[in-house]
Amino acid sequence: MKILFIGGSSFTGFWFIRELCRAGHEVVATFRKRPEEYADPIRRTRVSLVLKACRGVFGCSFGDPGFIELVRGERWDLLCHHAADVTNYKSLGFDPVTALGNNTRNIMAVLDAWRTYDRLRPRLLLTGSVFENDEGAGSEGLPAFSPYGLSKGFTYQAFRYYSGWAGLALGKFVIPNPFGPYEDPRFTAYLMKTWFAGQTAVVNTPVYVRDNIHVSLLSKAYAKFATEFPDHPGVHHFHPSGYPESQGAFALRYASEMRPRLGRPCELELKRQIEFDEPRVRINTDLLDGKAFGWDEASAWDEIAEYYKTDLKPG
Repeated sequence: MKILFIGGSSFTGFWFIRELCRAGHEVVATFRKRPEEYADPIRRTRVSLVLKACRGVFGCSFGDPGFIELVRGERWDLLCHHAADVTNYKSLGFDPVTALGNNTRNIMAVLDAWRTYDRLRPRLLLTGSVFENDEGAGSEGLPAFSPYGLSKGFTYQAFRYYSGWAGLALGKFVIPNPFGPYEDPRFTAYLMKTWFAGQTAVVNTPVYVRDNIHVSLLSKAYAKFATEFPDHPGVHHFHPSGYPESQGAFALRYASEMRPRLGRPCELELKRQIEFDEPRVRINTDLLDGKAFGWDEASAWDEIAEYYKTDLKPG
């Protein structure tokens, strides 16, 4: 397939593009900036590396005139909308309505351009999050985790409506908690940085049940879904699941895998959790069989260890 991909500078976007290219697809990815213009060194690295696999189009965002011209100017098989407004996404002050506008800018014009040619499979693939409202399985009535999660839910509803208006097939790939090489400095990156410093990592929320997944397995599932979801109008969902367990259990799993690979004690302290600002349970529902995707779990753990040995080496 020839694929137009939006959001390739993100952790998962980087992995998804590489896996799509490994599967034999031609990927053209849009970026707001050139690699050297990103202030974040991890993002800068991801963009530089992913451009070795795909063709990049710079200074281009979903819905702007240049993007619509790009859609009209070439023949495509699949549009992967992986981008989202994430500015201050952890803040309660995050504006989900403004984010919705950015995520769906000129959506009617984009979809009208998308169906201009007589394509055999005029499909759209939208990335969702298990932290949206009404996604996954869990507790407290499946609310959005945050205003950012709310914006993701709004975005899906807009695409659901307008893809129906345009008569297009819409796939929704729902992401849980991915981890692995080139991730942003979140939970597992904190664990590794702490252990390389010879310290004990503290888990403050060990009771929360979440769904952590190797990004290498997630990307294989994404590439397979992108290839196979039906081309007839309607919405087609996939909710890949990795390790649905408490954060305490996952931290213990992660430590047990890293100890022999790093030759470090990888010590943990599981705090007594007394605050529950988020739903206690939120997981995805489609448990993956790694072997069916040609994925090797031990090799994935090896890859993580080797990445951090290089990234966190002294000096």
